Amino acid sequence: MKKKKKNAKGSGITRRQMLKGSVGMGIAAGSGLLGFPHVYAKNEIVLRYVASGVNAYQEIADKAKQDLGITLKLERAETIQANMLRAITRPKTLDVLDLDYGHVRSLSRMGMLKVIESKRLKYFDELSSIFTTGALAGRKLSTHGGAPFLITFLESSKGSKFTDKPTEWMALVPTVFNADTLGIRPDLIKRPIRNWHELLNPEFKGRTAIINIPSIGILDAALAIESMGKFTYKDKGNMSKAEIDKTIRILIEAKKRGQFAALWNDFMESVDLMASGKVVLQSMWSPAVTKVRQMGIPCYYQPLDEGYRGWCYGIGMSRALTGKKLDAAYEFINWYQSGWVGAFMNRQGYYSSVPHTAKEFMKPYEWDYWIEGKPAAEHIKSPEGEVIEKKGTVRDGGSFDERMSRIACWNSLMDESRYLLSQWQTFIDA
Repeated sequence: MKKKKKNAKGSGITRRQMLKGSVGMGIAAGSGLLGFPHVYAKNEIVLRYVASGVNAYQEIADKAKQDLGITLKLERAETIQANMLRAITRPKTLDVLDLDYGHVRSLSRMGMLKVIESKRLKYFDELSSIFTTGALAGRKLSTHGGAPFLITFLESSKGSKFTDKPTEWMALVPTVFNADTLGIRPDLIKRPIRNWHELLNPEFKGRTAIINIPSIGILDAALAIESMGKFTYKDKGNMSKAEIDKTIRILIEAKKRGQFAALWNDFMESVDLMASGKVVLQSMWSPAVTKVRQMGIPCYYQPLDEGYRGWCYGIGMSRALTGKKLDAAYEFINWYQSGWVGAFMNRQGYYSSVPHTAKEFMKPYEWDYWIEGKPAAEHIKSPEGEVIEKKGTVRDGGSFDERMSRIACWNSLMDESRYLLSQWQTFIDA
């Protein structure tokens, strides 16, 4: 296999250094894994891909068909939980699926995913270090919640135990990730916002909002509560029942005094709340902030002293996947990481798990804006060609290193997730 360039934004460590012992490279040249991918033509391969809202783009399916000859039967998952349930109960109805890193541990423990062989991944050596060493820009990353460097690699091909050291076996292949924080309306707040506790600050009574997804909303609440100095969590991303109770109690108190204008459920709802001015500070996603700005309304994705809430997605394989479809799945994953998709996702404010290849599909000024945190030398456009940021703008929070090295906790599925759901419903009903 051709030796790849060392990637400043990647792991900086080769496969040989990472893996314990010899992996072996006995892969048939005809498989396409040693060079350019094999293009399927006569015997069309169809991969059933159950994608998250982050990845469910027809453009990706169309490009895969063009480059590989593989037909992606794209299906958008209603929720990550629905995706997980399908992998458990109907594995033969899908081939590959998107998974939130915070949810993969439970599926792997049950043996519901096919273990992925890292030796078949063309860009393994170029994975971002957040998945391999757990360090970035001289900082050790937070282990709170579903930290990706703790739940990517498996100790053996049986897939039952995870390890923080890269091995020959993976639970899933990382694809995209990001750092989330609070969105604010600076024109309506008119003072600096530096901390998570502002989400619960009575000064903004009736003008804040929180996301109504229990596994995420509870983390935003925990960040705010710790910021207030009221409580310190052992692990914000994996709370005990007592910690969940305390968090929900504080949220109910805030709700009863009228703190929240809304508990939002989807992307556009968060956009409308902020654009209307009904809400001035809330849980938010990066593309939603951009959408508000496109309307000509001031909106900022605020870096906070306590750090960000991080999330990662990866592609997993159905345990029922075999034969030519299994080979095609590896082809698709290698193609996914080869750069075009990474650049497509970068232009939406997300990050690619293999940064170097994405760079090759971006113009220098795009890379400088999205990844290096430099002022935009030209107008910044979306994948559809729409101007989303004006020339001279600097990305909220700065560079990739500045943002991702300051993750305070990661999205996760807590051990007490069922209890959390019942308690969150108590909060909703209060």
